[in-house]
Amino acid sequence: MSQSAIRAVVFDWAGTMIDFGCRAPVVALREVFAEAGVEISKAEARMDMGKAKRDHVRALLAMPRIAAVWRERHGAAATEADVDRLHDAVEPKMRAAARDCAKLIPGAARVVADLRARGVGIGSTTGYTRPMMADILPLAAEEGYAPDVVVCAGETAAGRPSPLMMWKALVELGAWPARACVKVDDATVGIGEGLEVGAWTIGLSASGNGVGLEESALALLPKVERAARIEASAEALRAAGAHYVVETVADLPPVLAEIEDRIARCERPDDRRERGRSPLDERP
Repeated sequence: MSQSAIRAVVFDWAGTMIDFGCRAPVVALREVFAEAGVEISKAEARMDMGKAKRDHVRALLAMPRIAAVWRERHGAAATEADVDRLHDAVEPKMRAAARDCAKLIPGAARVVADLRARGVGIGSTTGYTRPMMADILPLAAEEGYAPDVVVCAGETAAGRPSPLMMWKALVELGAWPARACVKVDDATVGIGEGLEVGAWTIGLSASGNGVGLEESALALLPKVERAARIEASAEALRAAGAHYVVETVADLPPVLAEIEDRIARCERPDDRRERGRSPLDERP
C-alpha cells in the first residue's frame, strides 16, 4: 500500500466520529439551564455547538431571549461567576451524557485504519474538556478508534474557531506542512479552525449538529424532508468555507483520494475558491 500524500487528518469527536446527531451536549446544557430556572430550546443549545463548553455557556447567556429570561428569574444580568457556575454544573452532566452517546459512527474505525495503514497521523480536537472525554476515550478504543493525539477544550489559550487546538495537534503529531493536512468536522467552528490553520477542510452534513438527529430517527424521515435537512446543514458548512462536504465519515475515502491528488499536484487549500463540492456530487 502506497504512502499517502496527506500528513495528518484531525477529526472532531461528537457528530463526526461518535454520537450520531451530536446529542450529548444538548441534553447536558438543557438540563443545567433548566435547573437554573431558564428553559432553553434544542435549537438554542445547538446554535454555538463546537465551541468549548465554557464559551458555549457564555454564548447562550448572551442570546437576547435567554438573557431576558435570566434577568427576570435572577433579578440581574448573568455574570462571569454565573458562567463559571453553569460550566461547572455542565461538566458532570456532559460526562454522563457523552458516555451514553459514545458509540462510533459507522465507518469511522475503517476510515482511520485505512489512513493509518498509509502512514497518515490521526489527531483530534474537541469542545469537550478532558474530564468530559474520560469515559469516551476507552469506549472508542474498544470499538477501534484511538487517535494519536487528543486536544481538549481548555488545553490551549483559545478554543475553536481559533487555530490553536489544531496547531497543538499537528505539533504533537509532527505533521507539516498544514497544506498537506485535513480537518474533518460537523460544526462550522471546526471548519473555521481548519481554515485558520491552512489545512484542507471537510464538513459532515448528516451525522452532526446541523441535522441533530440520531441515525435511526434520520432514516425514518420522509425522503424529501431528510434531503432538505441534510442540504441545509451542508449549505451552512459550505458557507463556513468547507472545501468539501459529505454526509458522514463513511463517505470520506473518495474525498481524501481527491485531496491526495491535489496535494501531489502541489495545489494548496486556498488555490481554488470553489468549495463545498464532493466527488460524490458527480455520481449519477
